[in-house]
Amino acid sequence: MVSAIDTALGRLPRTGDAPQEPTTIALPRVVVSAPGSGHGKTTLATGLMAALRARGLGVAGFKVGPDFIDPGYHSLATGRPGRNLDPFLTSQALVAPLLVHGATADGPTDVAVVEGVMGLFDGRIGGDGYASTAHVASLTRSPIVLALDVSHMTRTAAAIVHGLATFEPGVRVAGVVLNKAASGRHMREVWSALESTGVPVLGVLPRDAGIAAPSRHLGLVPAAERDEAAESVALLAERVAEHVDLDQLMAIAGSAPELDAAAWDASAALGDAARPAARSGSSARRPVVAVAGGRAFTFRYAETDELLRAAGLEPIVFDPLTAPSLPAGTAGLYLGGGFPEVHAEELSANSALREGIRHAVGAGLPTVAECAGMLYLSASVDGNEMVGAIPGVGSMGPRLTLGYRTAVAPGDSVLGVPGTRVTGHEFHRTTISADDADRSTGATAWLLDGTPDGFALDPAGTGRATLHASYLHTHWAGHPHLAARFADAVHAYAATARSPRQAS
Repeated sequence: MVSAIDTALGRLPRTGDAPQEPTTIALPRVVVSAPGSGHGKTTLATGLMAALRARGLGVAGFKVGPDFIDPGYHSLATGRPGRNLDPFLTSQALVAPLLVHGATADGPTDVAVVEGVMGLFDGRIGGDGYASTAHVASLTRSPIVLALDVSHMTRTAAAIVHGLATFEPGVRVAGVVLNKAASGRHMREVWSALESTGVPVLGVLPRDAGIAAPSRHLGLVPAAERDEAAESVALLAERVAEHVDLDQLMAIAGSAPELDAAAWDASAALGDAARPAARSGSSARRPVVAVAGGRAFTFRYAETDELLRAAGLEPIVFDPLTAPSLPAGTAGLYLGGGFPEVHAEELSANSALREGIRHAVGAGLPTVAECAGMLYLSASVDGNEMVGAIPGVGSMGPRLTLGYRTAVAPGDSVLGVPGTRVTGHEFHRTTISADDADRSTGATAWLLDGTPDGFALDPAGTGRATLHASYLHTHWAGHPHLAARFADAVHAYAATARSPRQAS
């Protein structure tokens, strides 16, 4: 049941509580967007999350699009998993249910803050704004607050805000926060011009606010790789609380209409593939899926672990930089995204784990490797020896590969049967070279918009591919059949293996 204090605060119950009537749900929420990249969306969104949490509120953080890095900062700010909302990766129909799920799965929620992607109306190339921030705001009926860098403009700021507020019917721009104001005079000039738009100014972040985060080849350095990240987020909360009217922001969030959407549920998504948790005291053990984490592997969607648990598995995080071996009882391996190219020397130095993984994968351990995971399983990265479970060599490339992809499985794999079709995205500046012979054996993981990518291999000769490695990132909430197929393989492996097939 929902407590009296939760009712008074308008908090949402935790997923799994008794169904509430009526079916519509009140969720205060706001989307933070901008005219384009570089205006301070992440600064404002993360700062708002942290500042509202510092007030004692339950805050759920989200990111529009496939990005993994910003949700890491959201997690630091909110104390909860950062989550993603992306119509292309999961379908339009799942955006609102995933929003409600994220606001109910991790504790009572007073407000959801959604950080946008790129400019307000920028979405999939050629998609007429599909998967843009405006698209997600419309699907979730959420008011929008703009972050606007005014360091090189005055009255033009009003023209930009007016254009964004009127460009597309049904998109509600409810406020703006000015970023990088140079002086009081500059601020007053911009503020005065904005009065004609009818969009209220919620605050002004000065140019010298002392807010910055280091970047490298794929954007911001992930929070998990920065020892000072928590301190930076705390400073950000102080600055935003000092310069932004949080009461007015909460009033805007509270003006969002009720959502007519039930929370996404992992067990329901899996259907017949769902396996209830073993009863307390039962002798049944949940097979372990070793999930790569730590500083080198920071990319995966929160719903991935939730689907694995709903499928009767136990995801256990291990750090390939330091772990001497896979977790006890490992019956499956999930290697997500991250930056192995940055940590290649350290990964290579952990030879005991590399050898153990090579032996386990070679013996048929069901394995899924996305992007960084594929690099780690390759023979080497920039000359640093890796696991050597796939026939390829990784290296940094000259160009960034970034974009949405539609993928089709050309053959059988641990994730699907031939013809399996999914959506996903690529985000890397590395390449993996492989002999043409490797491609001619039907060992390709996906056809990404028709282009062969990755490996679907049967290293143990079982008659079915047990290793799936690709550059493609997929959001399993949008494709739960991938999780179900992988879970079936893990359960089968656990049933036939007396102990983890790894080096001692």
